[in-house]
Amino acid sequence: MSFRVFCLNTLCVSSLLAGIAEGVFFPGYVQAEDIKPSHKPVHAPLSDTKQPSAGQTKKTIQGQNKQTTDTVAAKQEDLVVKASRSNRMYVTNGGDLGVLGHKKGLDVPFNIRSYNSSLILNQQSQTLGDVLLNDPTVRTTMGYGNYAQLFQIRGFTLYGDDIAIDGLYGVTPRQLVSPQLYDSVQVLNGASAFLNGAAPGGSAIGGNVNLIPKRAASTDITRVTGDYTSSGQGGGAFDLSRRFGKDRAYGFRFNAAGMDGETPIKGERHDDIALGGSFDWHNDDTRINMNMNYQKQQVFGGRSAIIVSSLATDMPTPKATSSSKNWGQRWAYTDLSYLFGTLNIEHDFGEHITTYAKFGAQSGNEMGNYATTTLSNSRTGDGSVGAMADAYNVMNEATQAGVRAHVNTGFIKHEINAGGSAIWEESDAAYAMSLVGESGNIYHPTQFTPNETFAGGNLRNPGRVSWNKLYSLFLSDTMTFWHDRIALTGGFRYQDILSDSYNYGSGSLLSHYNASAFSPVIGLVVHPVKNVALYFNRIQGLSAGTTVGSTYVNAGQTFAPYQSTQYEVGAKYDVGRFSAGVAFFQTSMPYGMTEPYGDTGESIYTQSGKQRNRGMELTFNGEILRGLRFNGGLTLIDAKQVHTAGGEYNGKTVIGVPNYTINGNLEYDVPFVKGLTLVGRVVSTGKQQFNNVNSAHLPAWSRFDLGARYTFLVHNKPLTARFEVDNVGNQRYWASVYQSDLVMGDPQTFKFSVSADL
Repeated sequence: MSFRVFCLNTLCVSSLLAGIAEGVFFPGYVQAEDIKPSHKPVHAPLSDTKQPSAGQTKKTIQGQNKQTTDTVAAKQEDLVVKASRSNRMYVTNGGDLGVLGHKKGLDVPFNIRSYNSSLILNQQSQTLGDVLLNDPTVRTTMGYGNYAQLFQIRGFTLYGDDIAIDGLYGVTPRQLVSPQLYDSVQVLNGASAFLNGAAPGGSAIGGNVNLIPKRAASTDITRVTGDYTSSGQGGGAFDLSRRFGKDRAYGFRFNAAGMDGETPIKGERHDDIALGGSFDWHNDDTRINMNMNYQKQQVFGGRSAIIVSSLATDMPTPKATSSSKNWGQRWAYTDLSYLFGTLNIEHDFGEHITTYAKFGAQSGNEMGNYATTTLSNSRTGDGSVGAMADAYNVMNEATQAGVRAHVNTGFIKHEINAGGSAIWEESDAAYAMSLVGESGNIYHPTQFTPNETFAGGNLRNPGRVSWNKLYSLFLSDTMTFWHDRIALTGGFRYQDILSDSYNYGSGSLLSHYNASAFSPVIGLVVHPVKNVALYFNRIQGLSAGTTVGSTYVNAGQTFAPYQSTQYEVGAKYDVGRFSAGVAFFQTSMPYGMTEPYGDTGESIYTQSGKQRNRGMELTFNGEILRGLRFNGGLTLIDAKQVHTAGGEYNGKTVIGVPNYTINGNLEYDVPFVKGLTLVGRVVSTGKQQFNNVNSAHLPAWSRFDLGARYTFLVHNKPLTARFEVDNVGNQRYWASVYQSDLVMGDPQTFKFSVSADL
């Protein structure tokens, strides 16, 4: 065999080995006998062709093998680095601002952040509250009686009814939300009646949350995840994303997630299922996306909040019991099923005009039997436990349509937004409850059989109890000038709120509400230098007024919608990999209250109550040093009761609003172990007043979470293993007493998961 053929064979073998190592067989591989002879004969004289020695041949093979091994190792390391990077905690400034569309945070006079899906995956978040635990401006608590999560932003309530999807209210599951279906969770701090319209639940005064469903990514995804959470919850998830067709114009994504088992709270069990499918298509002018989702969450033997509003003012705060203690009843449960989805269409008429339309709908069925403890003695833990069965069905629809136009008038650029929105909500409900509560104790709970003898409606066939309709029209103009350094936004939304309530069982009309209001906005952004913005806004929150009941002298009177007013100034810094912001705000919110009607001994209902919240928010997120990332910040709040009945509580702090909240999330990529990331989180909450007179308060508390994740290859496929311990010290603390509902903090929890990208 000649030197030429021998070398060609050697090179081919080396190439073949490299191809096999990469999982690819090179189509250009050539057999020795297929090579055409050159102008020299194959059997040339020895004087013309120098033959290599055996040692030289061995060295050649070893060198080529080493080069192949190094190439494979480099490519494997690159796979690990890319997979690790896709797992990072990303928090970006910006998101969907309703009327104004999707905007960068640096360009708008509002404070908005978006938490990405990798954060949700890495932390094994099972509820929306788990995700918002990362936000320094949000605190999660529980609603009255059931296991629903509600949120506190800037000291004001955000109900689950008022969480939005794709900017549409009324579509989201209203008690518990499975976050595995969403690509990002967006938090907007501040009122938003102009941006998103009045929230149908009457909250969202201090901020709102918008969910963006997962859609087909630019690169294909096939991800399988298995997870475990103490003390006995097992589950998993599947994520499939594909783009296909000419120019990859079509996209499809499917997500499935579930978990079942006992939680760290003794005797409490959760069973969760979430399914989501989305489809999208685009060309040069048109974009269409649609998603359909199903969510089912069940809680058995759950631990509910404790009602403390009936305690005497001289009663102290109850002593925190074991964080895994459960004073709930074994028969208590909730069963929540929702089918919901959205459809978005956008079309560009040239470069300057875009029209859009959004549609959303939800069908929800809720069943539950709840045990609620009302505390009567905070020293001994004594109280009464009530029982109430409930059936609640919702059928909601929402739509929004508008046009965005970009025009110039001289040196001023205009972005004009105009359009309208509508929400229709029908609720059917029935209940059965016990008239007399059973004796109970939160430190020494006992079990009993519920005796629910007083009923309203038929639990098997709930009747209509409410029918709400919200219509609005909006118009705004954002003017940009001075080389895009100044942007001034002005606009308004006209909102009409109609609400009918019906008698349980009989279905007769109890009250009718029909009122309207204008919600103006003004915002200013100034860029003194690149990557820095100073901003100001004046914006309002809006919720339905009150139709006065029959027990007051002004029975039947219908009040105009409650309009809260917010003023905010702040500054932002954003260089892409790192951003920071500071905001100072004041929000005044009116509310209804009862006052004496002269000397008649009767009462009158008014809307003259007032709460004023002032505060500061400081937020940071991004890469501090190479491989070291941080997300978190600080919020200071002074929430005061300004005008109360008879002036009794004027100047007192609002119940359950902490004077400060701090969050800090750290991620560190260990440089000497490729694929290894250490994570840590601290959540700290200041003291919260326990009653209106401020004679007792919850002490400040802090919680620490630690964990790690490691990305490695198996058959050239990246796998990521995660381990986390929440509440490392298993600290006992009362997390919240918002709206006089006392909530225990979560116990120590171990989490483990493995994801494979196939």
